Amino acid sequence: MVRNCSVDRTLTILSDAWAFLVLREVYLGARRFDQIQAVLHMPRSTLSDRLARLAEAEVIQRRPLSDTAARFEYRLTERGSDLYLVMLAMLRFGDDWLAGGKPPPLRLIHATCGHECHPETLCSACREPITARTVAFRDGPGAGSSPAPDMPQRRRSAGVATFERGRPSSVSRTLGILADRWTFLVLRELFFGVRRFDAFQERLGIAPNILADRLNRLVEQKILQRVKYQDLPERHEYKLTAMGRDLYLPLIQMLRWGDQWLGFEKPLILRHFTCGRDFAPIIACDHCRQPLNPRDMRYRLTYKPLRADHPPALLPPEDAPAEDPAG
Repeated sequence: MVRNCSVDRTLTILSDAWAFLVLREVYLGARRFDQIQAVLHMPRSTLSDRLARLAEAEVIQRRPLSDTAARFEYRLTERGSDLYLVMLAMLRFGDDWLAGGKPPPLRLIHATCGHECHPETLCSACREPITARTVAFRDGPGAGSSPAPDMPQRRRSAGVATFERGRPSSVSRTLGILADRWTFLVLRELFFGVRRFDAFQERLGIAPNILADRLNRLVEQKILQRVKYQDLPERHEYKLTAMGRDLYLPLIQMLRWGDQWLGFEKPLILRHFTCGRDFAPIIACDHCRQPLNPRDMRYRLTYKPLRADHPPALLPPEDAPAEDPAG
């Protein structure tokens, strides 16, 4: 049995980094299998599987390109469009922490106010920014436990170099840290206050070698600190760094999305210390402070396509964020 959790339920749909990256390409305008595959360079069988999973979860729709041709395109559903806000939270983290002193690969433009936009996470009650340290939580009506989903306990193999083969991307760099469901869930438990190896294992039902791998990687990536709390025998606990605490914002966007779309009562209710009220996390424009709608977003690239024969799929249809003509 595992804790009821909207983050976990969301990650059962977004099963790994490839699912996130397939969605990223759809948000940037790709509609056909070959467009997505040309950018991501992933095995065709893997891409087919992720597209099928996303369609089954009603995040995308598979539509025939014509009445006679056996070719298809993929379109976002309403719930798929709303997942764009999770991507914006991941993009902001990558821009803030993983750009290496260089300009972010993508500059967002909020069409509503016309300004360059750096998405920020606000409290829905007071519209002030939130951080991991300004939020408390309590059990909601959907709290409790359920049978664990049947998910493989595999070691991570891909890294940011693999995820950036087709285009530089702050989302890809964030996924180079998070990468899979187990890493997300380890981070979730840290935000619940878990600090020690045995407690992680008990809460998650995770194999010891998989848990050790995820914790070691998070320490190497400066998301966690390993702190000794006992000498004989030597024991350590894990604490979030400032960088690690910022990963709270993508996680609570996944929580919000799962609460809204997956048909369960809320397992968790968030309260903002600053205003003392319960809230849902809003992604807003840092200039006009208005909530962001995917249809109102434009973008400019700060890089040239990496391969002239396989340019990024930048098609601006009506249901995807469009490339800003000024770019």
